[in-house]
Amino acid sequence: MAYGEALILQRGVARARISGVFDEDLLLLVEHPPVVTLGRSSKDKHLLASPALLASRGVDLHEVERGGDVTFHGPGQLVGYPIVDLKRHKQDLHWFLRRVEEALIKAIVPLGLVGDRSAGFTGVWTGGRKLASIGVHARDWVTWHGFALNVTTDLTYFDLMVPCGIAEVQMTSIAKELGRADDSAGNLGRLVRSEVVDAFADVFSLEAAVLDPSDLMRVAATTQSA
Repeated sequence: MAYGEALILQRGVARARISGVFDEDLLLLVEHPPVVTLGRSSKDKHLLASPALLASRGVDLHEVERGGDVTFHGPGQLVGYPIVDLKRHKQDLHWFLRRVEEALIKAIVPLGLVGDRSAGFTGVWTGGRKLASIGVHARDWVTWHGFALNVTTDLTYFDLMVPCGIAEVQMTSIAKELGRADDSAGNLGRLVRSEVVDAFADVFSLEAAVLDPSDLMRVAATTQSA
């Protein structure tokens, strides 16, 4: 799904969660065409490519309301948007960020990877290399935006920026760490998606159930604009 379409969708779902039209938390999982997003803390110097260069490589550019700096989304990446009402959990965004990190750390254990945190930064690392980026926004204690987990991502896209504003950070992917360059059948992607769903349900003490995307889009589209 194109990033702009997904942004409209998650904002609509968040409004529906705030209003009570959706009475349970949701996790939207998508894959985007190449796009660079600039969060509220973005610095101009952290985007190393001009808009013209990005366009020449087929990369969209969006400024958004999430926290954090500049990052990349694209093919081979599992992007998750947790629409969570923190009034049902804990009204603390820092707590929420640590829970998202914990879910991703749990999700990669069955794959044979050990995830950890880096002091002073948000995200998930493995072996000192950054595997997942996280940036969120909230209104009335309902969250949107979320995480980007590199599965089979082309990591050269990160050369267009200082990822998340962290100098000299080394980005990695699950496929790279496992030495599985070929995922043409999509088996690794499906496995990661399944583990992420289970881990989020566990960390947030929820039961996972799949919604029909068309129903989700229909309800989100009928909510009034914020």
